[in-house]
Amino acid sequence: MDKFLKDVIAGLSSEQKAIPSMYFYDEMGSKIFQEIMGLEEYYLPACEVEILNNRAESIMAQISFASIDIIELGAGDGSKMISFLERFHKKMKSVTYIPMDISPEILEVNKKLILNQIPDLEIITIPGDYSLTSSQLAKRENPKLILFMGSNIGNYTINEAKEFMRFVNDIMKVGDFFLMGVDLKKNPHTIRKAYNDSKGVTRRFNLNLLERINRELKGDFDIDSFGHYGTYNPINGEALSFLFSEKNQHVKIGDQVFKFDKYETIRTEISRKYSLKELDSIGKETGFEWDKHFLDSKEYFSLSLFRK
Repeated sequence: MDKFLKDVIAGLSSEQKAIPSMYFYDEMGSKIFQEIMGLEEYYLPACEVEILNNRAESIMAQISFASIDIIELGAGDGSKMISFLERFHKKMKSVTYIPMDISPEILEVNKKLILNQIPDLEIITIPGDYSLTSSQLAKRENPKLILFMGSNIGNYTINEAKEFMRFVNDIMKVGDFFLMGVDLKKNPHTIRKAYNDSKGVTRRFNLNLLERINRELKGDFDIDSFGHYGTYNPINGEALSFLFSEKNQHVKIGDQVFKFDKYETIRTEISRKYSLKELDSIGKETGFEWDKHFLDSKEYFSLSLFRK
């Protein structure tokens, strides 16, 4: 059975219906997400780029290697990394950038874009699931700086986040560094607005998930009978996105039929926010020697540097 179909059936068969957020990003979903990143309410990309542009020298001051491999997990098109890579390239004797992503096509875009700005930077692309392809990094002798940007760590539960950080630690050698983008706990109203924008773009992004199921899995979701709701719990730091049924209805996907009660929800996303104290604790628990945090001017976001 196709993994997408299998995951959707399993998710909609659960007591709390859910669809994994990884399925947001078909061609249409990716386009809508680009709109989200340009919204004033969605502060995350601007904060992260500010740190990359303004705190790169401070980050480099912690890393005293002459040669380095900069490895980016889930690299995407690499556009926000250009100035950061330029700083390392100018300062160090040898820099190799190794972007890793599930999509070979986006890695070609990444390589072309960065070489256009830094023509003599060595780039080695590694397509595929980085949890599987990371074994290729064992051949490399240079010290490593591993990047995991965009606050993607927030898409994991706390236990999954710890498991991921242990995975990263395992592919590092003593003295290597791990730089992770993290959305921080802040005014709850600011966070909630980021997932309930005034223009309804986030609503379209979530509803596209149902449209994708209709397109690709022969579903018959009545898109107009579902709404979107985002919430934030300042105690545990979890921002959650839901779709909810506005009436009693049945939805067919292939040969499966799913019953929805009026106002029953489908959880579509978790985006966990952290405090610096929590990050310190998780770093120690997952095998890192120390960490330092580099914040934007509003203190909304951190690039947290961990050392093995």
